[in-house]
Amino acid sequence: MFFKRRLAVRSGSVEASMFALRALFTVAAVTSVCKGQQDIICNVEPKDVHIEVGSSVEITCHCSRASGQILWTLNQNAVDESLSTSINSTHTVLSLRNFTKPSATLQCHSSHTNQILGGTTIKTYTRPRDVSCVLHYEHKKSKGIPNLFTCRWDHQANPLLKINYTVLMSKTLEKSSQTEICNSQKTSCTYKNIHTSGILIFFDKYTVTVRAKTAAWEASSDPFEFDPLQIIKINPPTVKVNSSSNRLLVTVEKWCPFTEDCRCQVKYYKASEPNETPKLISTTDLKVDIKEVGSCINYNVSVRCAEEMAVWSNWSPEQTIRTKLNKAHIRLCLWRKVAAEGENGKRKVHLMWKGIPSMCEERFYYTVKQTYYTKDKVIGNCTSTSCGNSPCDVEVDQDAHRLCLTVSSDEGLLAEESVYVPAVEESLPQVTDIQTFTQKGITKISWKAPVQPVRDYIIDWTHNGNRYDWKNSTFTNATLFDLLNRTQYNITVTPLMDDRTGQSTQAPQICSSMEVPEVVAIRDVQTYDTSASVNWDTQSQYTCSDVVTFTVFYELQEGPLLNITIDGKKHDIVLKDLKPEMQYSVTVEAKGHDGTTTSRKRFFTTKKFDPRFIKALSVCGSIILLFVLFFGLCCAIQWKKFLEKPVPNPGLSSLAKWLSQNHHKGVGIFQSFTHHSENICDQVYTEESRRPNMPSITPICYGNKAGDATDEYCDPSSTFASDAPDDELSEPTETQLLSSPEESISSLSTESSSMNPYRSQSSMETSMPRTEKLCQGDSGKPHEKTTPKSVYVSLSMLEQGNVR
Repeated sequence: MFFKRRLAVRSGSVEASMFALRALFTVAAVTSVCKGQQDIICNVEPKDVHIEVGSSVEITCHCSRASGQILWTLNQNAVDESLSTSINSTHTVLSLRNFTKPSATLQCHSSHTNQILGGTTIKTYTRPRDVSCVLHYEHKKSKGIPNLFTCRWDHQANPLLKINYTVLMSKTLEKSSQTEICNSQKTSCTYKNIHTSGILIFFDKYTVTVRAKTAAWEASSDPFEFDPLQIIKINPPTVKVNSSSNRLLVTVEKWCPFTEDCRCQVKYYKASEPNETPKLISTTDLKVDIKEVGSCINYNVSVRCAEEMAVWSNWSPEQTIRTKLNKAHIRLCLWRKVAAEGENGKRKVHLMWKGIPSMCEERFYYTVKQTYYTKDKVIGNCTSTSCGNSPCDVEVDQDAHRLCLTVSSDEGLLAEESVYVPAVEESLPQVTDIQTFTQKGITKISWKAPVQPVRDYIIDWTHNGNRYDWKNSTFTNATLFDLLNRTQYNITVTPLMDDRTGQSTQAPQICSSMEVPEVVAIRDVQTYDTSASVNWDTQSQYTCSDVVTFTVFYELQEGPLLNITIDGKKHDIVLKDLKPEMQYSVTVEAKGHDGTTTSRKRFFTTKKFDPRFIKALSVCGSIILLFVLFFGLCCAIQWKKFLEKPVPNPGLSSLAKWLSQNHHKGVGIFQSFTHHSENICDQVYTEESRRPNMPSITPICYGNKAGDATDEYCDPSSTFASDAPDDELSEPTETQLLSSPEESISSLSTESSSMNPYRSQSSMETSMPRTEKLCQGDSGKPHEKTTPKSVYVSLSMLEQGNVR
């Protein structure tokens, strides 16, 4: 066992030694290679090359010893290997043809290690070009031989780069001897007093070269050869412009130092159209007559001149002049609008005309003559009315008239035109079936021609009833341009015959264009638990506004964007399937034919419960509560009435005897009792009659004592109390009797109970004296004698309707 362990340890040591030797060998090899690479020294030439744009250049990469194949990169992009040539194992040349990059970095690499061996930069420059030189004057009014010599050229260079320019001039036949004329850091250079310096002599030819020089490069332009007589630039001429009725007269005051006849160009164009291409007239005359001009239009006029073969002078300052009215250009167009007949039988005619330029400075006179017109003839005297500018209102009666407009100026009559006004009841042809259509600001109108022959048609339109525009058409359709945007128009079509006008027909009111309103505002959002009602309004400063559809966008703060599209005539919507107690945002987008308008974003939060359910529950609870309160109040009132019923005090009660029913019938005062067997003369006695020394109460009966046929009656209000025997009467005293026939009584028996609350008021029978006559009934028969009944009376009994 021990032997095996020692063998394993020895084997591990050998492996470790082999790994260490292998690592040492690798490090030595890498070090040798790196040392070999460091021994190679390469260089790229030339350094920082500057070449002219479009030229060629050769770049050489040479190393101290062989390094394998050389590869090139230009601005870190590989260069085609066909452009590289190996001269030997250490030199490689790269040829670049027609190099146009402003700046580039060129590097050479070893193909074995791809290591950068060297590099350089290449920059390009351009030469000055398009050199031109002129001889000109220092002052605008100078004359004679020009004293300034100025050369100009173009040069495309870095504006941050400092470049010095030098102008070199020599005679064409002596190019080797160039003279420096001037130096500049701009692309122009001027030499003063050149004609007195002797450098430039007329009738010789010269060559000019411009040299551009920087710290890194130098370039010269191509030579510019010139004849001094061909580069003379004279001062602009003096110009005078006059206008007449049909032309512009331009007078030029020119001066040329070497030739008598200078050539000139006249340039003119309308001042209202500055972008218009100017018209040019070439001439050698001192006066130029411009006939192709309009009436009452402002024109800008300027002139330039030059020697016969020299360069043009600068343009003279522009002069603005307005032409006068040309009678041949007047195209007077007359039209009218006839109002309905007024209460005075007159009609108002709104007369309008055009064709006289409004920019004309002349004074014009307008006169309207109106004459009666019937059967193709003019009858009666004409009436003249002076008017100012268009329009002009005149009055006519119910008859047909012809209105004639004459336009004149201080120079005489300029134009004349007439229009026909039909009679009120005149039957004339008119167009039918007018159709209008608007698209992209262009309004088209069409109609059906009348049966009668028509020469042409007048189409007039207005948006306010005051200002009218009109045009002629020989077809049954017309196109209207330049209408006000989003404005309603009234369009009328009138046919014209040879000498008359037909009846006018008005088309349905139409908008020149329709666009969406400028403002969409959310007015209100009513929220519930799972829904919300959104209302909005639109606002526009134009009458012609239209919405095709509304799209309502709504979303949770971190949820998907949802939308609902509805018809453009609706301004409210209910958003459903919302989540309770969540915040939403909503916007409304109005979409039309020509665009869209979006409202501001509005936020709302849904309720936890539906407020409509809570409201209904509150209303029902309120109704139930009111019902309970009302019922309780009624019960309380009834209970209060019950508690407040009067209950007599037994101690204060009195006992009396009630008369019988028959007696009440005879008397006619008391109503019948339930005890019909009782005698009418039953008496009611109080308890006082039982007491000693108390007078008895007895009703008094009145009647005829002479016979039984006479009725007797008892007067319950008259009683007598007596302490004497029955045959003796005492003085009358106060007694208690029932006074109402509706009173109720309760019969109480003296033997009824020993617990009677009216214990001191026991019934007592009082014997009537025998000497007293019995009361007689209505029949005249004596009533049977009955035993008096003892009754007790309370207030509650008196309130009852029936007496027991």
